[in-house]
Amino acid sequence: MLLLAVVGLVTACNDDDTFTTSKSNLLAFSTDTVRLDTTFSKVPTPTKTFWVYNRSGNGIRLANVRLEQGNQTGFRVNVDGIYLGQANGYQVNGLEVRNKDSIRVFVELTTPKNGKADPQLVEDNLVFTLESTVQQKVNLKAYSWDAELLKNIEIKHDTTIQSTKPIVVQGGIKVNEGATLTIGAGTTLYFSNKAGIDVHGQLKIAGTADRIVTLRGDRLDYMFDYLPYDRVSGQWQGIHFNTSSYDNEIEFADIHSTYNGIVCDSSSVDRSTLSLRRSTIHNCQGYGLLATNCRIDVSNSQITNTLKDCAAFFGGNITLSHCTLAQFYPFDGNRGAALRFGNSTDGKQYTLQQFNVFNTLITGYAEDVIMGAFTDETAQNFKFDHSILRTIKPKELDAAKYVEVLWEEATDTVQSGEKHFRKIDGDKQAYDFHLSEKSKARDIGIVLPNGISTTDRDGFARDEKPDVGCYEYRPEKKKD
Repeated sequence: MLLLAVVGLVTACNDDDTFTTSKSNLLAFSTDTVRLDTTFSKVPTPTKTFWVYNRSGNGIRLANVRLEQGNQTGFRVNVDGIYLGQANGYQVNGLEVRNKDSIRVFVELTTPKNGKADPQLVEDNLVFTLESTVQQKVNLKAYSWDAELLKNIEIKHDTTIQSTKPIVVQGGIKVNEGATLTIGAGTTLYFSNKAGIDVHGQLKIAGTADRIVTLRGDRLDYMFDYLPYDRVSGQWQGIHFNTSSYDNEIEFADIHSTYNGIVCDSSSVDRSTLSLRRSTIHNCQGYGLLATNCRIDVSNSQITNTLKDCAAFFGGNITLSHCTLAQFYPFDGNRGAALRFGNSTDGKQYTLQQFNVFNTLITGYAEDVIMGAFTDETAQNFKFDHSILRTIKPKELDAAKYVEVLWEEATDTVQSGEKHFRKIDGDKQAYDFHLSEKSKARDIGIVLPNGISTTDRDGFARDEKPDVGCYEYRPEKKKD
């Protein structure tokens, strides 16, 4: 009975609300401008929302709520559960907002192509016309960027993708066995959440020092004011090389904010699965580079910040030269290692033919960021040469396995851990893994054959005393 009485009392109070036509009684809004940041043409944006409040002391009736330009700009609006579409003339009439009540508004946008190379302003107003004839407006604003759209692409023949325009990939790209996909210099692919590259044939990413190839997620908006989605891991699915895929080459590529960066399935070790040169894999929600029983060569490359291991190799024939493996993933204290290698994974054993590491910097937050996965000592066929290792120094060093190794102190000093680098800012997800002036990685490497030590990750020349890691030290440019 008490509950019924309370409900009846509330209903009675609502029924007694007075509605005013006074022009001094206005609505309040949680924002005066809804910004949808930059969006790709013909690609729906994420939904934005705002609130409309009545704090005037009386009820307010709305003669109508409408999009000022109708359906001309591509904005889609839902007001208090009512979609402003063609059926109702892109407006809603007769809404009531009682005193101390509120309604919620949802806004999305899909823009047509504009034919321009640069992002173009798209703007409309959501007009609230009160029964008093007063009009209040909330501005809707975005920038539309013309993009090429690839959806559920299957590569059956040799194909090149290259464009100065952004390319949005939805549903993914599959490269069939016997076909080669080449991604040309200067191309940027923006992948939707469930999209990636699934390779059964061959992939060649042919960037250059001044025209790198970028693979990233398709969200251009912000999670928070200080954090763009481009810095958030898990935005797309990464690259998967299947068992039938060989002779893949990736050079001058930036692969970031994905789930797994690159996964290589078990294949014949007599033939190269992947050559990764002067490239970056950064900020992954899974692995950076995971390879099982493959022949892999990685040089002058950065693999950093992953929830699982930055680089994990089980069996195969592996060479790492002038690499930076740094594990500063911020979201989870159970982050993986910077490097994991061995002959065993998931209860299966794979022969580790050889595992050679030259001029490589391996570090991170933890005291030990290098993990072995071996079934017995006879399987430990590895060598670290002129490298910096953040791991526990063996009590008895095998001179054949450790050549001129610098063992990093577990407790950070100005010479170790995050102090190797220009910037490690976990709060804002901002990182710069170029060497700092005080890094001990400077000048302690050796010149490697086949031109490996000639230029660094950025394409800059190394000197006769090359630095360890993928970057040759260069003084940081001072900001004006």
